[in-house]
Amino acid sequence: MNPFPKVAIAILNWNGKNFLQQFLPSVITTTYSNYEIIVIDNFSEDDSIAFLTSNYPGIRVIRHPANWGYAKGYNEGLKQIKSDYCVILNSDVEVTSGWLHPMVKLLEADSSVAVCQPKILSYDDKKMFEYAGAAGGWIDKYGYPFSKGRVFEVCETDNGQYDRQEPIFWASGAALFIRSSVFEQQNGFDEYFFAHQEEIDLCWRIQLAGKKIYSCPSSVVFHVGGGTLPKTNSKKTFLNFRNNLVMLTKNLPFRRLWIVPFRILLDATAATKGLLTGEGGYFLAILKAHLAFAKWLLFHPKGTTASPDPKGRLYGVLQKNLIWEYFIKRKRTFSEIVQNSSQDI
Repeated sequence: MNPFPKVAIAILNWNGKNFLQQFLPSVITTTYSNYEIIVIDNFSEDDSIAFLTSNYPGIRVIRHPANWGYAKGYNEGLKQIKSDYCVILNSDVEVTSGWLHPMVKLLEADSSVAVCQPKILSYDDKKMFEYAGAAGGWIDKYGYPFSKGRVFEVCETDNGQYDRQEPIFWASGAALFIRSSVFEQQNGFDEYFFAHQEEIDLCWRIQLAGKKIYSCPSSVVFHVGGGTLPKTNSKKTFLNFRNNLVMLTKNLPFRRLWIVPFRILLDATAATKGLLTGEGGYFLAILKAHLAFAKWLLFHPKGTTASPDPKGRLYGVLQKNLIWEYFIKRKRTFSEIVQNSSQDI
């Protein structure tokens, strides 16, 4: 066990000078002894680079010639970074000084763990879990993601109820700690996704390869959230619905691919409800997502093959319908929903 393997803290930036100005001071207070901060810039048009050059000349900057989105932006950036581990960190995250130590300790102690995430609390209300990942991600049998501490729009108060270090299905892209070798072996994020759910897809592929994803709640960070695309943004709705269908088609075993048309039906129901309640933009975003998914099926044949059976158990899978549990049975917390549920897919 190497007590101080190198950790690269990779922050993707796009017109985010204000976030860099606000949150970099917390990152540089990190007490871990062997880390490097790298800002990967997605062709920002504000004065982010000038700000970094003037105020943080010691921070390495990798500049892209275009806005390549989250997936390709990180893929191309991380190709230029050499480290044992990498933290994929959103620019709108405040970290605690000792946040790296528990995550390094976890992965150094167990070679079967490839990825982990810290406990993610809200920057605006530090007693509340934050939407993007909370205390670790799960998924239901139909592909709906949720988290320990966040189900749909409901975020719980952190009372230590999810402080157990344990396997999860996916780690949040807001603060994702990963073995650099595993990221490379998996060819990084699926660049077709552009943004949203690419980290779930990556974690799914890693689990299929026989490695584990873990929560590490003894590490704590605070996330603003919605800094690039707010939750009500039609583009975000489009990306989430399209990417979810692509992810299911890629990673489900052949015997479970019936879930994809069933999901399309559920999506269509949600879109129709949106149309009837005056949310025309929501309806159109889902319709466009389905059309884009159909195009993907036609023109990305290599990506449409169902996955092989996993080499080990898949953790963090709810063998229930999350929509039924939440909207019909009105269960609002993670603990209520996952109680007595199996985790096989």
